[in-house]
Amino acid sequence: MRVAAAMLLVLSAFATARGQVAKDHEKHHPAAAPGSTPPPAQAAPGVASTPSMTDSVSQDSASRAAAGRMGEGMCGMMGGEHCGTGGGLAKALYPSMMQVPELTRENRQEFERIAGQYMLSGSTIMMEAFGMLNAAALRSDAVAMQDASAQVREGLAQFESGVSLRRAMAEGRSPQDVALGWFRREMNLTAMAEGPPPHGLFGLSWFHYAAMFILAAFAITMIALNGARMRRADALVARLVGETAAPPLMAEGLASPPPAMREPAPDSLAVTTPTVSSAQQKQNAWTGLLRVVRIFRETPTVKSFRLAHPTDSTLPFTFLPGQFLTVTVTPGDQPVKRSYTIASSPTLHEACEITVKRDEHGAVSRFLHDRVKEGDTVQVTAASGRFTMSGTEASSIVMIAGGVGVTPMMSIVRYLTARSWSGDMFLFYAVNGEVDVIYREELEYLQRRYPNLHVVIVAERVESSSWPHRTGRITRALLEEHVPELRSRRIHICGPPPMMDAVKAILADVGVPAEQIRTEVFIGKEKPATPPEATLAADVKVAVVTFAKSRKTAMMSPTKSLLEASEDVGVDIDFSCRVGTCGVCKTRLLSGVVTQEVQDALEPADVAAGIVLACQAMATTDITVDA
Repeated sequence: MRVAAAMLLVLSAFATARGQVAKDHEKHHPAAAPGSTPPPAQAAPGVASTPSMTDSVSQDSASRAAAGRMGEGMCGMMGGEHCGTGGGLAKALYPSMMQVPELTRENRQEFERIAGQYMLSGSTIMMEAFGMLNAAALRSDAVAMQDASAQVREGLAQFESGVSLRRAMAEGRSPQDVALGWFRREMNLTAMAEGPPPHGLFGLSWFHYAAMFILAAFAITMIALNGARMRRADALVARLVGETAAPPLMAEGLASPPPAMREPAPDSLAVTTPTVSSAQQKQNAWTGLLRVVRIFRETPTVKSFRLAHPTDSTLPFTFLPGQFLTVTVTPGDQPVKRSYTIASSPTLHEACEITVKRDEHGAVSRFLHDRVKEGDTVQVTAASGRFTMSGTEASSIVMIAGGVGVTPMMSIVRYLTARSWSGDMFLFYAVNGEVDVIYREELEYLQRRYPNLHVVIVAERVESSSWPHRTGRITRALLEEHVPELRSRRIHICGPPPMMDAVKAILADVGVPAEQIRTEVFIGKEKPATPPEATLAADVKVAVVTFAKSRKTAMMSPTKSLLEASEDVGVDIDFSCRVGTCGVCKTRLLSGVVTQEVQDALEPADVAAGIVLACQAMATTDITVDA
């Protein structure tokens, strides 16, 4: 105890001497004459300066001799320059308390006032420093975070000093005991500490735990508020993107490249097989806005629409060659969905293309052809479908397409040739007339470039004498002429139902195993958005469908699907392709009997569990479904 007191007296004497040096300095520098106010200490950026105690003290030696005013004695003894910063306050206060013989009422009031200044200053520093820390953390600025952490520690030290001083005054402890306690903490004399040592995790006191909890809660709150602001900003940007047409990504005035040169990649292009994450394997894995950056006229009735992300340089989803996306438009009061195969290659990461034939009765195809222009945005859900071929499933592939059913085949051809795939590719493409051939120039170009790609285009009606391809229809003789060992090949078929039925019959006659055949139905004409009312004959059986969850009923004619009946009464059954291949509209049949023309999206386990495809299910009796 005596040693500690002696050291405090030495510190006090050193402070007094330092004050005298300051006064001698003032004599040589008139600009800093006695009575003038010294400039305040420079505060750290973003942190309020510590309240100066020189405002209430005098600098002359006669005032310093008066012990009745605690602040004056402290500042006079240590020098005015020690009263303007957090560290100076503590070093000036506690040594000067050794000179206070007893705790009078005036001394107590002065100490309590000083304690309040410490607590206010410390809390102010901590709050502002934590704002700096939060901003630095969002910027990942390590230097700024370290500076802010130092400010937090400084503020905490000042706050603790004020709390300790106020507690000492409340307990009636003498000024000498308070000063000695400070000295022990500064010198880390834990063996001399009074009372039990700090306890708990890491040896910290409950005060530290409380302070850290408050600071952590403040940081979490600030981060949560910032996250909420960012989410609101993203939502606003997404909404504005749909309302404001940005200029096309390709410069105006540039001629559209010929179809033959849009997609082919150099032979040396290093591309890996696209992968789809588990989240993207789910149906409707991504839904958002894509911008129409280019529109290509393929035939008099067919256009290709190139879609890209409005703000990013890459697509927000990945897909496999042969998958499709779903476009949602609002040509009237209600949104309408239609699915279109992605015709571009997955190697084109910046954009994707869909190819759409305009149908006079098609709500979505007419909307895309007549109203959508370059720079517009459309809502897209992607990607779905199992009609895929990435080159790992088989050593060769035979693709048979009709009309716009060539689009998934084109994605496969573009992808496999871009990878310089070594397997044989056979493409049979049937059209009505020579003007209806989509991608003609590109297919001819790819066939010349890749000897393992064999393209056979068949037109039913040809008027030109210079037609270089085949005429008529796809026959067994034509297939066997160009494809050796047809029975052992993997075969993909896509086109209008009559054409597909004829081809499947040919393959069955040849003896191709059913498990080697993949099909995707292409509906040549869309169903009218608002079909006219039909008068049913008296002998036509009309079934009643009951939607168990929604507690609604609807009438189903033999030609109306379960999905269409749900739309009639406002029951929400999600869907995408409407042709039985995506599986989005799977619904459980609770009772009754239905027929389904296409069941490609159903697994054996689905059938065993009573799952049906709402877009394909036609009721033959009254039914009840879980919807």
